[in-house]
Amino acid sequence: MQRKSTDERNKESAAQQKPLGEHIQQSTETVVKEAQQEVATARVPWYRAIRRGRTLVIADTIVLALFALLAWWVYIHPVLAVDVKITREFQETQAPWLYYTMVAVSYIGNVAWLSAGLIVLAAVIFWIVRLRLEAVMIVVVSATSSILNTLLKALVGRPRPATNLVEVIQAAGGKSFPSGHVMSYVAFWGLLFSFGVILFKGKRWWRVALLIVPALFVILIGPSRVYLGDHWASDVLGAYLISGTLLSIALWVYLKLKARGVLAVKKTVQGQPLENT
Repeated sequence: MQRKSTDERNKESAAQQKPLGEHIQQSTETVVKEAQQEVATARVPWYRAIRRGRTLVIADTIVLALFALLAWWVYIHPVLAVDVKITREFQETQAPWLYYTMVAVSYIGNVAWLSAGLIVLAAVIFWIVRLRLEAVMIVVVSATSSILNTLLKALVGRPRPATNLVEVIQAAGGKSFPSGHVMSYVAFWGLLFSFGVILFKGKRWWRVALLIVPALFVILIGPSRVYLGDHWASDVLGAYLISGTLLSIALWVYLKLKARGVLAVKKTVQGQPLENT
């Protein structure tokens, strides 16, 4: 008994003498493994994910023709009476809560390093929990949206709202159609929302957050840009239409790659490979 107690004390002493860095590494690995298991448990089968995703793809693809028509119309008529009326009526409400909400919603898009940081952070988190294709898609879709917005603004060349027509609460440079904030928010937050719908099931708190937070940003960013006088309502509408189309194409590509197992991480149990899910 004494020898057993001595051995136990020696093991405890050896454990206590482990370097701090080793303890931190072990703790980090434990947290990552728990997160991976939690995400894996919430995953839905890939074939069911494809069915869900196709519904989103079909709904988003329909709007492409509407965007083309709207872009042509604002190119010919840079200032629309309906745009001016919508902005003026919206800006009549000067409640502090509305003002600060609209400013807060647009803030992320106003700070380049913050926007880029969120994209990188989301991609890293998805990569850590073994959703590597999703991590790559987050970066690629956001980058594509930015490039597309730049090209469309140069092509349409629509000027931003003028101070003699509406109140410009937050001035911005560059062209107006389509809204860059709306496009970037749909590309990033819209894709996160789509992943929440396609990939996961159940009512886990992080899945609920993955649905609610992105949905709020996507819904509120349009009114925010109009209220602040940065864009016309038609700029916002056009951005929703084209970014919805971009998102549908991205989801279609993603589902094709997902079905082929691109960047999938093989699960193993005691050295035996299992089918990817």
